[in-house]
Amino acid sequence: MFHRKALSACLSVALLLVLVLAGCSSSTSSKNENASKNGDKTVIKFMHLWPEGSSKAQYTIVNDIIKQYEKDHPDVKIQTEILGNEQYKDKIKVLSASNELPDIGVTWAAGYMQPFVKGEMFAPLDDIIDSNFKDQFVAGTTEAFAMDGKTYGLPLELNITPVYYNKEIFEKYNLEVPATYDEFLNIVKTLADNGVTPITLGNKDRWTGSMWYMYLADRIGGPEVLTNAINRTGSFEDPALVQAAEEVKKLVDMGGFVKGFNGLSNDEAKGYFMNEQAAMYLMATWELPNYTTSPDVTQEFKDKVGYFKFPTYVGGKGDINSFVGGPGVGLFVSEKSKVKDEAKKFVAYLVEEWGKNSVKDAGVIPATVVDTSNIELDQMYIDILNDLGNASNLTLYADVQMSSSVAQVHLDMIQSLFGGQAAPKEFTAKQEQALAEEE
Repeated sequence: MFHRKALSACLSVALLLVLVLAGCSSSTSSKNENASKNGDKTVIKFMHLWPEGSSKAQYTIVNDIIKQYEKDHPDVKIQTEILGNEQYKDKIKVLSASNELPDIGVTWAAGYMQPFVKGEMFAPLDDIIDSNFKDQFVAGTTEAFAMDGKTYGLPLELNITPVYYNKEIFEKYNLEVPATYDEFLNIVKTLADNGVTPITLGNKDRWTGSMWYMYLADRIGGPEVLTNAINRTGSFEDPALVQAAEEVKKLVDMGGFVKGFNGLSNDEAKGYFMNEQAAMYLMATWELPNYTTSPDVTQEFKDKVGYFKFPTYVGGKGDINSFVGGPGVGLFVSEKSKVKDEAKKFVAYLVEEWGKNSVKDAGVIPATVVDTSNIELDQMYIDILNDLGNASNLTLYADVQMSSSVAQVHLDMIQSLFGGQAAPKEFTAKQEQALAEEE
Protein backbone atom coordinates (compact mmCIF):
# COMPACT_ATOMS: atom_id res chain seq x y z
CA MET A 1 0.00 0.00 0.00
CA PHE A 2 1.20 3.53 -0.66
CA HIS A 3 2.23 5.84 2.18
CA ARG A 4 -1.09 6.53 3.88
CA LYS A 5 0.21 9.45 5.89
CA ALA A 6 1.33 11.27 2.76
CA LEU A 7 -1.97 10.75 0.98
CA SER A 8 -3.94 11.63 4.07
CA ALA A 9 -2.03 14.89 4.52
CA CYS A 10 -2.55 15.79 0.88
CA LEU A 11 -6.25 15.05 0.99
CA SER A 12 -6.86 16.82 4.28
CA VAL A 13 -5.64 20.02 2.66
CA ALA A 14 -7.60 19.44 -0.50
CA LEU A 15 -10.84 18.83 1.36
CA LEU A 16 -10.76 22.37 2.78
CA LEU A 17 -10.65 23.96 -0.63
CA VAL A 18 -13.26 24.68 -3.30
CA LEU A 19 -13.18 24.07 -7.02
CA VAL A 20 -16.22 25.34 -8.90
CA LEU A 21 -16.80 23.97 -12.37
CA ALA A 22 -16.08 26.17 -15.36
CA GLY A 23 -17.86 26.34 -18.67
CA CYS A 24 -21.44 26.13 -19.75
CA SER A 25 -23.82 24.17 -21.89
CA SER A 26 -27.17 24.84 -23.45
CA SER A 27 -28.55 21.37 -22.66
CA THR A 28 -31.20 21.01 -19.96
CA SER A 29 -33.69 18.37 -18.95
CA SER A 30 -37.14 18.20 -17.43
CA LYS A 31 -37.40 18.10 -13.64
CA ASN A 32 -39.93 15.34 -13.82
CA GLU A 33 -37.58 12.96 -15.64
CA ASN A 34 -35.89 11.95 -12.39
CA ALA A 35 -39.00 10.15 -11.25
CA SER A 36 -40.21 9.07 -14.63
CA LYS A 37 -41.73 5.67 -15.17
CA ASN A 38 -41.18 3.49 -18.20
CA GLY A 39 -44.33 1.40 -18.02
CA ASP A 40 -44.10 -0.22 -14.58
CA LYS A 41 -40.34 0.33 -14.35
CA THR A 42 -38.52 2.79 -12.12
CA VAL A 43 -36.21 4.89 -14.30
CA ILE A 44 -32.84 5.89 -12.82
CA LYS A 45 -30.98 8.56 -14.76
CA PHE A 46 -27.22 7.93 -14.81
CA MET A 47 -24.77 10.34 -16.44
CA HIS A 48 -21.13 9.29 -16.89
CA LEU A 49 -18.01 10.21 -18.85
CA TRP A 50 -16.80 7.02 -20.55
CA PRO A 51 -17.85 7.22 -24.21
CA GLU A 52 -17.46 4.01 -26.17
CA GLY A 53 -15.15 5.69 -28.67
CA SER A 54 -12.52 7.03 -26.26
CA SER A 55 -12.99 4.86 -23.12
CA LYS A 56 -13.99 1.51 -24.54
CA ALA A 57 -12.94 -0.65 -21.57
CA GLN A 58 -14.67 1.49 -18.96
CA TYR A 59 -17.73 1.90 -21.18
CA THR A 60 -18.00 -1.86 -21.61
CA ILE A 61 -17.65 -2.55 -17.89
CA VAL A 62 -20.39 -0.05 -16.99
CA ASN A 63 -22.64 -1.23 -19.81
CA ASP A 64 -22.32 -4.86 -18.76
CA ILE A 65 -23.01 -3.95 -15.12
CA ILE A 66 -26.16 -2.07 -16.16
CA LYS A 67 -27.39 -4.99 -18.26
CA GLN A 68 -26.89 -7.44 -15.42
CA TYR A 69 -28.56 -5.15 -12.89
CA GLU A 70 -31.57 -4.65 -15.13
CA LYS A 71 -31.77 -8.42 -15.64
CA ASP A 72 -31.70 -9.01 -11.89
CA HIS A 73 -34.10 -6.11 -11.25
CA PRO A 74 -36.68 -6.22 -14.06
CA ASP A 75 -38.61 -3.36 -12.46
CA VAL A 76 -35.67 -0.96 -12.93
CA LYS A 77 -34.47 0.84 -16.05
CA ILE A 78 -31.06 2.59 -16.02
CA GLN A 79 -31.20 5.47 -18.46
CA THR A 80 -27.70 6.65 -19.42
CA GLU A 81 -26.31 9.86 -20.84
CA ILE A 82 -22.64 9.67 -21.80
CA LEU A 83 -20.39 12.66 -22.47
CA GLY A 84 -16.66 13.25 -22.81
CA ASN A 85 -14.75 14.64 -19.83
CA GLU A 86 -14.98 18.37 -20.54
CA GLN A 87 -18.50 18.19 -21.96
CA TYR A 88 -19.57 16.31 -18.86
CA LYS A 89 -18.23 19.05 -16.59
CA ASP A 90 -20.01 21.70 -18.61
CA LYS A 91 -23.37 19.97 -18.51
CA ILE A 92 -23.18 19.08 -14.81
CA LYS A 93 -22.75 22.78 -14.04
CA VAL A 94 -25.82 23.68 -16.06
CA LEU A 95 -27.91 20.90 -14.51
CA SER A 96 -26.82 21.82 -10.98
CA ALA A 97 -27.72 25.48 -11.56
CA SER A 98 -31.27 24.45 -12.45
CA ASN A 99 -31.55 21.73 -9.76
CA GLU A 100 -31.81 19.03 -12.43
CA LEU A 101 -28.88 16.76 -11.62
CA PRO A 102 -29.21 13.16 -12.78
CA ASP A 103 -30.09 10.62 -10.11
CA ILE A 104 -26.53 9.30 -10.33
CA GLY A 105 -23.48 11.03 -11.75
CA VAL A 106 -19.71 11.22 -11.65
CA THR A 107 -17.79 13.58 -9.38
CA TRP A 108 -14.19 14.35 -8.54
CA ALA A 109 -12.97 14.53 -4.95
CA ALA A 110 -12.04 17.28 -2.53
CA GLY A 111 -12.60 20.89 -3.56
CA TYR A 112 -14.35 19.98 -6.80
CA MET A 113 -17.36 18.52 -5.04
CA GLN A 114 -17.49 21.02 -2.17
CA PRO A 115 -19.87 23.52 -3.81
CA PHE A 116 -22.26 20.68 -4.64
CA VAL A 117 -22.18 19.47 -1.03
CA LYS A 118 -22.58 22.97 0.37
CA GLY A 119 -25.52 23.46 -1.97
CA GLU A 120 -27.07 20.25 -0.59
CA MET A 121 -27.07 18.67 -4.05
CA PHE A 122 -25.30 15.40 -3.18
CA ALA A 123 -26.79 12.81 -0.83
CA PRO A 124 -24.63 11.37 1.99
CA LEU A 125 -23.62 7.78 1.19
CA ASP A 126 -22.28 6.57 4.53
CA ASP A 127 -25.20 4.18 4.87
CA ILE A 128 -24.00 2.40 1.71
CA ILE A 129 -20.43 2.23 3.01
CA ASP A 130 -21.54 0.86 6.38
CA SER A 131 -23.83 -1.78 4.89
CA ASN A 132 -21.91 -2.80 1.75
CA PHE A 133 -18.27 -1.74 1.95
CA LYS A 134 -16.95 -2.08 5.48
CA ASP A 135 -13.12 -2.03 5.18
CA GLN A 136 -13.34 -2.60 1.42
CA PHE A 137 -12.05 0.79 0.23
CA VAL A 138 -8.33 1.53 0.03
CA ALA A 139 -7.34 3.76 2.94
CA GLY A 140 -7.62 7.45 2.09
CA THR A 141 -9.97 7.09 -0.88
CA THR A 142 -13.38 7.63 0.70
CA GLU A 143 -11.87 10.35 2.90
CA ALA A 144 -11.25 12.34 -0.27
CA PHE A 145 -15.00 12.39 -0.88
CA ALA A 146 -15.93 13.33 2.70
CA MET A 147 -16.94 16.65 4.22
CA ASP A 148 -17.93 17.41 7.80
CA GLY A 149 -17.88 13.74 8.72
CA LYS A 150 -20.12 12.59 5.86
CA THR A 151 -19.19 10.87 2.60
CA TYR A 152 -20.78 12.23 -0.59
CA GLY A 153 -19.13 10.13 -3.27
CA LEU A 154 -18.06 6.51 -3.66
CA PRO A 155 -14.65 6.38 -5.38
CA LEU A 156 -14.10 4.08 -8.33
CA GLU A 157 -10.45 4.60 -9.22
CA LEU A 158 -7.04 5.26 -7.73
CA ASN A 159 -4.48 6.79 -10.05
CA ILE A 160 -0.82 7.65 -10.30
CA THR A 161 0.76 9.38 -13.28
CA PRO A 162 3.73 7.84 -15.11
CA VAL A 163 5.36 8.74 -18.42
CA TYR A 164 4.39 6.23 -21.11
CA TYR A 165 6.89 5.75 -23.91
CA ASN A 166 7.25 3.93 -27.22
CA LYS A 167 9.98 1.32 -26.76
CA GLU A 168 10.48 0.88 -30.49
CA ILE A 169 11.18 4.59 -30.99
CA PHE A 170 13.56 4.59 -28.04
CA GLU A 171 15.42 1.57 -29.41
CA LYS A 172 15.71 3.12 -32.86
CA TYR A 173 17.65 6.06 -31.43
CA ASN A 174 19.53 4.06 -28.76
CA LEU A 175 17.68 5.74 -25.91
CA GLU A 176 17.27 4.32 -22.41
CA VAL A 177 14.75 5.05 -19.69
CA PRO A 178 16.00 8.17 -17.87
CA ALA A 179 16.81 8.19 -14.18
CA THR A 180 17.53 11.93 -14.01
CA TYR A 181 15.90 14.93 -15.61
CA ASP A 182 19.12 15.77 -17.46
CA GLU A 183 18.96 12.33 -19.08
CA PHE A 184 15.35 13.01 -19.94
CA LEU A 185 16.28 16.29 -21.64
CA ASN A 186 18.93 14.46 -23.67
CA ILE A 187 16.21 12.10 -24.89
CA VAL A 188 14.02 15.06 -25.88
CA LYS A 189 16.90 16.69 -27.73
CA THR A 190 17.85 13.51 -29.57
CA LEU A 191 14.29 12.92 -30.74
CA ALA A 192 13.72 16.54 -31.74
CA ASP A 193 17.01 16.62 -33.66
CA ASN A 194 15.84 13.57 -35.61
CA GLY A 195 12.47 15.04 -36.49
CA VAL A 196 10.53 12.89 -34.01
CA THR A 197 7.94 14.51 -31.73
CA PRO A 198 9.28 13.83 -28.23
CA ILE A 199 6.10 14.39 -26.16
CA THR A 200 2.44 14.70 -26.97
CA LEU A 201 0.40 17.10 -24.86
CA GLY A 202 -3.18 18.35 -25.15
CA ASN A 203 -2.84 21.59 -23.22
CA LYS A 204 -6.13 23.03 -24.42
CA ASP A 205 -7.48 21.22 -21.35
CA ARG A 206 -4.72 22.85 -19.22
CA TRP A 207 -4.76 20.34 -16.33
CA THR A 208 -2.58 18.23 -18.62
CA GLY A 209 0.18 20.84 -18.59
CA SER A 210 -0.35 21.34 -14.87
CA MET A 211 0.84 17.77 -14.24
CA TRP A 212 4.16 18.50 -15.96
CA TYR A 213 4.57 21.59 -13.81
CA MET A 214 3.58 19.70 -10.66
CA TYR A 215 6.20 17.02 -11.24
CA LEU A 216 8.94 19.57 -11.84
CA ALA A 217 7.90 21.43 -8.68
CA ASP A 218 7.99 18.16 -6.74
CA ARG A 219 11.34 17.01 -8.07
CA ILE A 220 12.98 20.41 -7.53
CA GLY A 221 11.37 21.57 -4.27
CA GLY A 222 10.09 18.35 -2.71
CA PRO A 223 6.55 17.00 -2.24
CA GLU A 224 5.32 19.80 0.03
CA VAL A 225 6.41 22.94 -1.81
CA LEU A 226 3.37 23.24 -4.08
CA THR A 227 0.84 22.12 -1.47
CA ASN A 228 2.32 24.59 1.02
CA ALA A 229 1.94 27.41 -1.47
CA ILE A 230 -1.70 26.50 -1.94
CA ASN A 231 -2.53 26.10 1.76
CA ARG A 232 -0.64 29.34 2.52
CA THR A 233 2.04 27.89 4.76
CA GLY A 234 4.37 28.72 1.87
CA SER A 235 4.49 30.99 -1.15
CA PHE A 236 3.94 30.41 -4.86
CA GLU A 237 6.99 32.61 -5.38
CA ASP A 238 9.17 30.02 -3.66
CA PRO A 239 12.39 29.72 -5.71
CA ALA A 240 11.65 26.04 -6.44
CA LEU A 241 8.29 26.95 -7.98
CA VAL A 242 9.89 29.65 -10.11
CA GLN A 243 12.58 27.19 -11.19
CA ALA A 244 9.95 24.61 -12.12
CA ALA A 245 8.32 27.19 -14.40
CA GLU A 246 11.71 27.95 -15.95
CA GLU A 247 12.17 24.26 -16.70
CA VAL A 248 8.78 24.18 -18.42
CA LYS A 249 9.83 27.10 -20.61
CA LYS A 250 13.11 25.35 -21.42
CA LEU A 251 11.29 22.17 -22.41
CA VAL A 252 8.92 24.09 -24.67
CA ASP A 253 11.74 26.11 -26.25
CA MET A 254 13.69 22.98 -27.18
CA GLY A 255 10.71 21.57 -29.08
CA GLY A 256 9.72 19.02 -26.46
CA PHE A 257 6.01 19.01 -27.22
CA VAL A 258 3.88 18.25 -30.25
CA LYS A 259 3.21 21.24 -32.51
CA GLY A 260 0.08 23.15 -31.62
CA PHE A 261 -0.17 21.54 -28.17
CA ASN A 262 -2.00 24.51 -26.63
CA GLY A 263 -4.81 24.08 -29.15
CA LEU A 264 -5.14 20.30 -28.77
CA SER A 265 -7.51 18.57 -26.37
CA ASN A 266 -6.13 15.66 -24.38
CA ASP A 267 -8.07 13.19 -26.54
CA GLU A 268 -6.62 14.74 -29.70
CA ALA A 269 -3.10 14.71 -28.29
CA LYS A 270 -3.42 11.11 -27.16
CA GLY A 271 -3.88 10.12 -30.79
CA TYR A 272 -0.29 11.13 -31.56
CA PHE A 273 0.99 8.59 -29.06
CA MET A 274 -1.48 5.88 -30.05
CA ASN A 275 -0.55 6.36 -33.73
CA GLU A 276 3.19 6.27 -32.90
CA GLN A 277 3.72 9.87 -33.97
CA ALA A 278 5.08 10.90 -30.56
CA ALA A 279 7.50 9.04 -28.32
CA MET A 280 6.16 9.95 -24.86
CA TYR A 281 2.88 10.77 -23.14
CA LEU A 282 2.46 11.73 -19.47
CA MET A 283 -0.97 10.73 -18.21
CA ALA A 284 -2.60 9.00 -15.25
CA THR A 285 -3.17 5.28 -14.99
CA TRP A 286 -6.72 5.57 -16.27
CA GLU A 287 -4.95 5.14 -19.63
CA LEU A 288 -3.80 1.62 -18.75
CA PRO A 289 -6.56 -0.14 -20.70
CA ASN A 290 -5.16 1.23 -23.97
CA TYR A 291 -1.83 -0.48 -23.23
CA THR A 292 -3.09 -3.68 -21.63
CA THR A 293 -6.62 -4.93 -22.17
CA SER A 294 -8.51 -2.83 -24.72
CA PRO A 295 -9.75 -5.02 -27.59
CA ASP A 296 -9.63 -2.00 -29.90
CA VAL A 297 -5.85 -1.62 -29.58
CA THR A 298 -3.56 -4.02 -31.39
CA GLN A 299 -1.28 -6.28 -29.40
CA GLU A 300 1.54 -5.11 -31.63
CA PHE A 301 1.15 -1.57 -30.30
CA LYS A 302 0.64 -2.71 -26.70
CA ASP A 303 3.94 -4.58 -26.86
CA LYS A 304 5.69 -1.34 -27.80
CA VAL A 305 4.50 0.65 -24.78
CA GLY A 306 6.47 0.92 -21.57
CA TYR A 307 6.48 3.51 -18.81
CA PHE A 308 8.84 5.18 -16.40
CA LYS A 309 8.58 7.30 -13.26
CA PHE A 310 9.13 11.02 -13.66
CA PRO A 311 12.91 11.31 -13.25
CA THR A 312 14.73 12.96 -10.37
CA TYR A 313 16.23 16.44 -10.63
CA VAL A 314 19.91 16.70 -9.79
CA GLY A 315 20.21 18.83 -6.66
CA GLY A 316 16.45 18.73 -6.11
CA LYS A 317 14.59 17.57 -3.00
CA GLY A 318 12.14 15.28 -4.75
CA ASP A 319 11.89 11.50 -4.58
CA ILE A 320 11.37 9.40 -7.71
CA ASN A 321 8.67 7.46 -5.83
CA SER A 322 6.60 10.61 -5.26
CA PHE A 323 3.65 10.72 -7.66
CA VAL A 324 1.07 13.15 -8.94
CA GLY A 325 -2.25 11.37 -8.58
CA GLY A 326 -4.85 10.38 -6.02
CA PRO A 327 -8.36 9.02 -6.04
CA GLY A 328 -9.97 9.27 -9.43
CA VAL A 329 -13.65 9.85 -10.05
CA GLY A 330 -16.45 8.65 -7.82
CA LEU A 331 -20.22 8.34 -8.01
CA PHE A 332 -22.74 10.67 -6.40
CA VAL A 333 -26.46 10.33 -5.81
CA SER A 334 -28.56 13.45 -6.14
CA GLU A 335 -30.04 14.61 -2.85
CA LYS A 336 -33.13 15.74 -4.76
CA SER A 337 -33.58 12.49 -6.67
CA LYS A 338 -37.13 11.16 -6.50
CA VAL A 339 -35.74 7.63 -6.77
CA LYS A 340 -32.94 8.10 -4.22
CA ASP A 341 -33.24 4.73 -2.51
CA GLU A 342 -33.21 2.84 -5.81
CA ALA A 343 -30.30 4.97 -7.03
CA LYS A 344 -28.27 4.16 -3.91
CA LYS A 345 -28.84 0.45 -4.41
CA PHE A 346 -27.58 0.63 -7.97
CA VAL A 347 -24.54 2.72 -6.97
CA ALA A 348 -23.59 0.12 -4.36
CA TYR A 349 -23.91 -2.62 -6.96
CA LEU A 350 -21.96 -0.71 -9.60
CA VAL A 351 -19.04 0.11 -7.26
CA GLU A 352 -18.78 -3.50 -6.08
CA GLU A 353 -18.89 -4.94 -9.59
CA TRP A 354 -16.51 -2.27 -10.91
CA GLY A 355 -13.98 -3.33 -8.28
CA LYS A 356 -14.14 -6.91 -9.50
CA ASN A 357 -14.32 -6.32 -13.24
CA SER A 358 -12.01 -3.33 -13.63
CA VAL A 359 -9.07 -5.50 -12.60
CA LYS A 360 -9.56 -8.39 -14.97
CA ASP A 361 -11.30 -6.60 -17.84
CA ALA A 362 -9.74 -3.17 -18.02
CA GLY A 363 -6.55 -2.95 -16.00
CA VAL A 364 -8.05 -0.01 -14.11
CA ILE A 365 -6.88 0.33 -10.51
CA PRO A 366 -10.03 0.30 -8.38
CA ALA A 367 -10.56 2.21 -5.14
CA THR A 368 -11.77 -0.96 -3.47
CA VAL A 369 -9.40 -3.62 -2.18
CA VAL A 370 -9.49 -6.55 -4.60
CA ASP A 371 -7.81 -9.94 -4.22
CA THR A 372 -5.80 -10.28 -7.43
CA SER A 373 -4.05 -13.52 -6.49
CA ASN A 374 -6.23 -15.61 -8.77
CA ILE A 375 -6.44 -13.10 -11.61
CA GLU A 376 -4.08 -13.10 -14.55
CA LEU A 377 -2.84 -9.54 -14.96
CA ASP A 378 -0.79 -7.77 -17.57
CA GLN A 379 2.77 -7.13 -16.38
CA MET A 380 2.39 -3.35 -16.72
CA TYR A 381 -0.57 -3.47 -14.38
CA ILE A 382 1.42 -5.49 -11.83
CA ASP A 383 4.32 -3.04 -12.06
CA ILE A 384 2.00 -0.07 -11.52
CA LEU A 385 0.45 -1.75 -8.47
CA ASN A 386 3.93 -2.30 -7.07
CA ASP A 387 4.78 1.36 -7.70
CA LEU A 388 1.62 2.38 -5.91
CA GLY A 389 2.58 0.18 -2.98
CA ASN A 390 6.03 1.79 -2.82
CA ALA A 391 4.88 5.39 -3.31
CA SER A 392 6.47 7.81 -0.85
CA ASN A 393 3.91 10.52 -1.59
CA LEU A 394 0.77 11.12 -3.64
CA THR A 395 0.04 14.78 -4.43
CA LEU A 396 -3.51 15.55 -5.47
CA TYR A 397 -3.89 17.48 -8.73
CA ALA A 398 -3.21 21.17 -8.10
CA ASP A 399 -6.41 22.54 -9.59
CA VAL A 400 -8.45 20.16 -7.40
CA GLN A 401 -6.65 21.45 -4.32
CA MET A 402 -7.43 25.07 -5.19
CA SER A 403 -10.55 27.18 -4.81
CA SER A 404 -12.49 27.95 -7.99
CA SER A 405 -11.05 31.39 -8.57
CA VAL A 406 -7.44 30.36 -7.89
CA ALA A 407 -7.83 27.20 -9.97
CA GLN A 408 -8.96 29.33 -12.90
CA VAL A 409 -5.88 31.54 -12.52
CA HIS A 410 -3.64 28.49 -12.22
CA LEU A 411 -5.01 26.83 -15.35
CA ASP A 412 -4.95 30.04 -17.36
CA MET A 413 -1.36 30.70 -16.31
CA ILE A 414 -0.36 27.11 -17.14
CA GLN A 415 -1.54 27.67 -20.69
CA SER A 416 0.19 31.06 -20.85
CA LEU A 417 3.46 29.65 -19.50
CA PHE A 418 3.49 26.78 -21.97
CA GLY A 419 2.45 29.11 -24.78
CA GLY A 420 5.16 31.64 -24.02
CA GLN A 421 2.76 34.46 -23.12
CA ALA A 422 3.85 34.51 -19.47
CA ALA A 423 7.41 34.49 -18.15
CA PRO A 424 8.19 32.13 -15.24
CA LYS A 425 8.23 34.88 -12.60
CA GLU A 426 4.98 36.35 -13.90
CA PHE A 427 3.48 32.84 -13.84
CA THR A 428 4.27 32.39 -10.15
CA ALA A 429 3.55 36.00 -9.13
CA LYS A 430 0.01 35.98 -10.51
CA GLN A 431 -0.81 32.77 -8.69
CA GLU A 432 0.67 34.07 -5.46
CA GLN A 433 -1.46 37.18 -5.85
CA ALA A 434 -4.61 35.12 -6.43
CA LEU A 435 -3.88 32.97 -3.38
CA ALA A 436 -3.06 35.99 -1.17
CA GLU A 437 -6.29 37.74 -2.11
CA GLU A 438 -8.26 34.84 -0.67
CA GLU A 439 -6.63 34.99 2.75
